[in-house]
Amino acid sequence: MSFQESPHPSDEEEAFYVQCRAAYLAVFKSSLTNIASKQQLCRALQQAGRNPAHATLNKYWTPRTSKLNFDDFCEILKKEKKTEETELMRAFNKMDLNSDGYISHSELEKALTTRGEKMTTEEVNAIFSLADINKDGKLDYAEFCRLFVSTVERCQMAALERLEANAKLKRQNFGSRSYSPPKSSVSSASSAAAATATLPQPPETDATLKKDSRSSSRPSSARSRRSSLSNSITVTSSSTKTSKIPEPSGLQEWHHSSMKGCFFLEDDGSISSLQYQLHVPQTTNVYLTIQPLSLSHGPDKPSSWMTLDTALFAVEAGETKEDSTLVGFTESKDKEKYVWKGELHAGTYYLLPFTSGCKLKKRSKKSLSNKPIELVYRTDTGELDLTRELREVLSDIFEVIDLDGNGLLSLEEYNFFELRTSGEKCDKDAWAVCKENFDMRKNQLTRQGFMELNLMEATEKDGDPADLWVTLEAMGFNRMLELVDACPFQIDVHCEGTQPSIQPLSMDSGPKLQNQALQKSITARTGAKALRGQDNVFIYTYRGEHRISSLIANKTNQKVTVHVNNEQSRNCCSSRGMSVFAVEVPARTKMVCQHILPINERQDWTYNCVETILPFT
Repeated sequence: MSFQESPHPSDEEEAFYVQCRAAYLAVFKSSLTNIASKQQLCRALQQAGRNPAHATLNKYWTPRTSKLNFDDFCEILKKEKKTEETELMRAFNKMDLNSDGYISHSELEKALTTRGEKMTTEEVNAIFSLADINKDGKLDYAEFCRLFVSTVERCQMAALERLEANAKLKRQNFGSRSYSPPKSSVSSASSAAAATATLPQPPETDATLKKDSRSSSRPSSARSRRSSLSNSITVTSSSTKTSKIPEPSGLQEWHHSSMKGCFFLEDDGSISSLQYQLHVPQTTNVYLTIQPLSLSHGPDKPSSWMTLDTALFAVEAGETKEDSTLVGFTESKDKEKYVWKGELHAGTYYLLPFTSGCKLKKRSKKSLSNKPIELVYRTDTGELDLTRELREVLSDIFEVIDLDGNGLLSLEEYNFFELRTSGEKCDKDAWAVCKENFDMRKNQLTRQGFMELNLMEATEKDGDPADLWVTLEAMGFNRMLELVDACPFQIDVHCEGTQPSIQPLSMDSGPKLQNQALQKSITARTGAKALRGQDNVFIYTYRGEHRISSLIANKTNQKVTVHVNNEQSRNCCSSRGMSVFAVEVPARTKMVCQHILPINERQDWTYNCVETILPFT
């Protein structure tokens, strides 16, 4: 995977983002507020001059969607263009059978209530009340189109003027961009001010902030200036080569157990995976590793995800999951392998896989080819069969879900796959039916049986590949059958004096446990630094051999918004996917702020971050 620093935005791009901000703030008080419903998404799109149909809304707000943020909103606006007057006119021209520029009420009602996205009679009447200028029962659709477009433009202009007039909104940062109006702004009267605003602005002085501040019981030092902290860390490419944990001598003689898994990139940008339970019968030295799993079909086709960073947290299980204690995590690196070596007492532990999200990110959904890849075809005898390309991908999926690597799928392993792709589980009765119809050995599904099962499902749909695509996309493949939204991995546990055992788990509390372990790994390795002027807001910056992570601890009784600026960093990529952003931290809460990795590990990299508390609004 390759990464590039974002170029300075053009005037056109800047104007687009100003419009995005204006539309968003016409609906929400803050850019940090998430879109929480399809109705809110519709309102925000309308404020941006779009007229989304139900199909459009359903495309971006699926049954699995729980929220969208400002950056998601910007991506939607890039794809959904404004309705142009000429486009509307073409649609009405098709209804105007007489070509006289008018449509009768009955003709319009028939068209709008029976075709496409059907409107109600009340909605049709509302259109007529706006555009039937002469009240003669005919719609002057040219006038209606002008009225529609001008209304949209007025909505946009009002939102832009509101943003321009509100100093506090202007100070907010949205995604990776701070507010900077384009040179051609809302009106000629504001164009000079807008042009000036694109120039670098001097830092805010006490007088500037006092002008905006309201009476408050907070100390004047907190009101009169922002509270900030600057961190700068330079990592040389050679510094990570000398600290590798050596492999224990005689490792081949140690007891060994392994398990596979996969990181999945979800629609909301989060990353999920299974968790694992490790049982150690007696106290022993342990050598624990995790690494990306190659599914390469040859030296000319290397797996693209092998550079992904991985980590494994070992957590000692308490009486309740809340009592779990972090024992250690894989800090050292040996090529693609991340390593931890230490002693574990007899007992049960959770192994929690982790990747930072710096490299596993959502990609553009733009099609790479006009010709879709075929999944099924008909043979010379007319029978359906799976294409060679699909068989290769299904073989890779089998390799990933065969968690214990024995070449067979148990019912438990198959159900992890079923829950991932369909949300349902296969019970023992259904598994018995599979045994009668597909190739099995020792009551476990073979690779051939897995192919037969997928062929049967395609045959039942008479070759319709829709369900197959649902399965493939849930497993992280795109329409070019490339694995882009997932990364398989392998965990290996070597114990010197006893045989370990590992079992896969899917715990509802898994993400919470992992977050607790991650926070503990950061706070236990570094001291806290208070933000200037804020005695109860702290930044922890963990410097590992190959990753830098920061955490914000808010010990106040109210939420704080921390502005984060990485623009002076070099050869770095952030898990946030942007160089400037804001984080809202609830009262008395710790929150992981970001993870940083080098873009090119062979070169030196500098992490330079300024964290600043934004003024209260």
